[in-house]
Amino acid sequence: MQRPSRFLAALFLAASGWSATVLAQPAATPASAPAAAAAPAAAAPAGGIQSANIFEVKPEASADPKYAEQTNGERARVQPGNNAPMWRQVGSGLTGYSSLPKSEAPEAGNLIQPFVQYPGSLLTNAGEAWRQVRNNWLIPYGGALLLIVVGAIALFYFGKGRINLHGAETGRKIERFTPFERSAHWANAIAFCILAISGIVMAFGKFFLLPVMGLTLFGWLTYLLKNMHNFAGPLFAVSLVIVFFTFVRDNMPSRGDIGWLLKGGGLLSGKEVPSHRFNAGEKLVFWGGVFFLGIIVVASGLVLDKLIPGLIYVRDTMQVAHMVHAVATVLMMAMFIGHIYIGTIGMQGAYDGMKTGYVDETWAREHHEYWYDDVKAGKIPAQRSEPASPSQTAQAQGL
Repeated sequence: MQRPSRFLAALFLAASGWSATVLAQPAATPASAPAAAAAPAAAAPAGGIQSANIFEVKPEASADPKYAEQTNGERARVQPGNNAPMWRQVGSGLTGYSSLPKSEAPEAGNLIQPFVQYPGSLLTNAGEAWRQVRNNWLIPYGGALLLIVVGAIALFYFGKGRINLHGAETGRKIERFTPFERSAHWANAIAFCILAISGIVMAFGKFFLLPVMGLTLFGWLTYLLKNMHNFAGPLFAVSLVIVFFTFVRDNMPSRGDIGWLLKGGGLLSGKEVPSHRFNAGEKLVFWGGVFFLGIIVVASGLVLDKLIPGLIYVRDTMQVAHMVHAVATVLMMAMFIGHIYIGTIGMQGAYDGMKTGYVDETWAREHHEYWYDDVKAGKIPAQRSEPASPSQTAQAQGL
């Protein structure tokens, strides 16, 4: 079978970021060349350049009737860039010449990355190692974790039902979240939902959406979601910082947290465990999800968005950032799915606190008894912001 023509080789090299000129290899000296031509010349260093333009080299490679039987030396002369020694250099990760500035294109001229072994991959070139980690670990196990969490919550909901109040509502309200706190939370929540939905579609959509939607519609959808993901990321980062500093004071460890964790918050027993404004489960989500995983997700996401000034964006940097980002985001989504469930359909009255800012005294007493006691003792005001209407003032005061 004949090897590719020099024209196809040139197209491949150009598309791959390699220069149209050739990695230095000593060309075979024609037998008819004068003796002066055989005089010693300065040897080009490994990975250097011959100043031959492959579009101007004559004769045409395929004009030789013994084209398929050419030696590497002959092919180096008539097909620069399309011979075995040159491609062995490419495959070994050797960086060739490029006229692009090193500061703008640090990997120009490098087609194959060096060999590495990422966690979970074989020892192979970095691009293949990243592919193995993504396809063999991140996609199957990340998807399985999310399905397990959703399945467990569904089993709990249909088995135990919603967590309802044991006592009757009093009609007297306590302000749980100020308008600023709710605005910060909703901005972060909306950005998170955009990121989570778009990330799930980009990572797993080809398994459950592509067969239904078809290639064209799925392509447009992922293109739209990718851009939404990139724009929502910085918004999520900013809102996450605001949420952290807004709620950090009430998420510090306090008495009763260990007992709450040991008893599982009373979810299985049905008996509420006293807690402060935020219980130990909410504090775990705050410190584990918002703070720890938040830092990792935001930092790796900003790298993938190329928003870190001064960072050199090469392939291995982006590969590592992607793997770190994928692991952290899956863990964050797993934690936040439970938080979203409890804050919406999982607990009676919980959503009202974030929707209106107010909860009933009965809800406060049953779910956050220590916080309720502090409010009744006057340590924490029942109304912490300017009320939106006189009726809300009356409700907060129990009139």
